[in-house]
Amino acid sequence: MRTLGIFLTALGALAATGEIRGLAFPTARWFFETSRDVPWLHYHLSDERIIPWFGWLCTAALLACGMLLVLQAWTTGPRNPVTEQRIRRFKAIKRGYFSLIILLVLGGLAALDHVVVGKRALAVKYQGKWSFPAFQPGPVKNSEYGMDGELAEAPADFRELKRRLEASGGGWVILPPIPYDPTGDTLPACSRSLVQRDGLYYEPGASQPFSGLAATYHSVDKSLIHLRYSMRNGVRSGPVDGYNPDGTAVYSGDYKYGTLVDDRFNGPGEKALFLALPGSALRAVKYHPAPPLPEVGHWLGTTSQGYDVLAYLYGGMQVNFKAALIYLPIIYLIGISVGMMMGYFGGWFDLIVQRLIEIFSNMPFLFVVIIFSRMVPDRYKGLPVILTILIAFGWMGMTFLMRTAAYRDRERDYIAAARVLGAGTPRILFLHLLPNTVAILVTLVPFTLSGLIFSLTSLDYLGFGLPPDYATWGRLLNDGLANLSAPWLVTSTFIVLVGMLVLITFVGEAIREAIDPKKFTYYR
Repeated sequence: MRTLGIFLTALGALAATGEIRGLAFPTARWFFETSRDVPWLHYHLSDERIIPWFGWLCTAALLACGMLLVLQAWTTGPRNPVTEQRIRRFKAIKRGYFSLIILLVLGGLAALDHVVVGKRALAVKYQGKWSFPAFQPGPVKNSEYGMDGELAEAPADFRELKRRLEASGGGWVILPPIPYDPTGDTLPACSRSLVQRDGLYYEPGASQPFSGLAATYHSVDKSLIHLRYSMRNGVRSGPVDGYNPDGTAVYSGDYKYGTLVDDRFNGPGEKALFLALPGSALRAVKYHPAPPLPEVGHWLGTTSQGYDVLAYLYGGMQVNFKAALIYLPIIYLIGISVGMMMGYFGGWFDLIVQRLIEIFSNMPFLFVVIIFSRMVPDRYKGLPVILTILIAFGWMGMTFLMRTAAYRDRERDYIAAARVLGAGTPRILFLHLLPNTVAILVTLVPFTLSGLIFSLTSLDYLGFGLPPDYATWGRLLNDGLANLSAPWLVTSTFIVLVGMLVLITFVGEAIREAIDPKKFTYYR
């Protein structure tokens, strides 16, 4: 609890410091960015000034919870011996223990945010001065790094800037390990060098001659094609197209079994000069979705929209962790409070709430999501709206468990003693009843988390989830099933999704076994 409290306090302090000083710290920036992006999560003072009240509310909650946990950890005595036994039992279940460690590592990796994945440079040394664009919340333009012309006011392309500075020796650019944004970073078509053996062209490591599109490039880095050929069984066979460095099509022709049978040139100058333009060696053209190309930095390939798959998977993992940090506390707060009041008060209150839960639980969840997806304007859609719908249906599952626990304990001696000593209802519920139900709650958390991930993935797969500017595993899975010729999309998504759910399930099973009251009691 002390470690969690320190982490929450530090995160809240970073969020507040970043907002005040104009810095974009990893993860801490998300609260205020979300508040600014979603219209109903901020308040307009004027056309240029807003108050991101949601960001400040989240920051205050983080600081309050963090300091409360730290204070409680320092003021309470040693842990209950039964709790110590349960922790030792959990560590002895290696499958669940190591799964928890892996999940914590993944959570820490997701918290690093744009330090790990992003197209903004972490640091740039240009004309002897250092800048840190990844930690600047505002736009960074090409003009700041010496680019003139029509692209001067465009967002800075740090991948191109790195190539330019490395070629000229005029500075340094330090990019994240995966220098692509999860979404909104459409990449040009990729290419891979071909090797020639016995007069035929092969892809590296392939045993069969290459068939597909191949090209020579004016610039491989900028994906500027000079001549593009159709290849069959390792030789040029079919149409050929030619382009000037500005992208204008000026040449066409036909090959048959490696021999040019016809060509046409309609550009300025002479055909011979055009064909003699310097270019790269022949390369295989990989249009999106492109297969895994480690040599050009796409370890898992690209999606049909031109996004890097590894960056997209990372963005989907971030969305799931962010959703869990909001979803779990809220539904547990609502479910615990309502469930304990149902069991403690009973009578008409219990009957009315039960009828309301029955009405909500019988509503068709998918139809409600579809209706809300059509009713909510696009500019209001986002993670808060989807989580609001999920929370509206997700809090009811634990109310009956908490109702049963409260109904069972409300007539016991320690509750009667607290009532005689003058304890109020909130104190009895949260300081006496709640601690005796911790075992139930801790056991439910992993399975609630896996249900949340599965729900988000399902809704995005069906097209009723988050908007396209969010990276989601469900949309990537849908993209893979729509492009069965690109099996790396479905394979990578399936492995990541199933792996995450399996890890969470292992943790849940280990917690359930460690807290089993038949194994550990006060008398053992």
